[in-house]
Amino acid sequence: MDPFIEAEKIAGHNVKRACELLKVSRTAYYARRNGLPGPRAVRDAELTEQITAVHQRSRGTYGAPRVHVVLQREGAGCGRRRVARLMRQDSLAGTAGAATAPPFPTRTR
Repeated sequence: MDPFIEAEKIAGHNVKRACELLKVSRTAYYARRNGLPGPRAVRDAELTEQITAVHQRSRGTYGAPRVHVVLQREGAGCGRRRVARLMRQDSLAGTAGAATAPPFPTRTR
């Protein structure tokens, strides 16, 4: 979308008309052109920092559901799926921890 509008602008054509053809507002075109992150990207960055802190405090054992509960208690309003998405993007995952028992009892002689 942006390369087409930019090419039309360089060729001397009207940006308004190119945006109308692509059904994009001129405001959105110029906002993307400036390269400033949107409000969702800014909030995602803040949440990622909080998620990483909670994950490190749990020594890497908390997954998305537990991290979500901790964030809710701390007052950071966000959804569990958003937490899961941000954890995937940051390569964070919960582990089973050391409290798991072996599947079968072991017998020693």
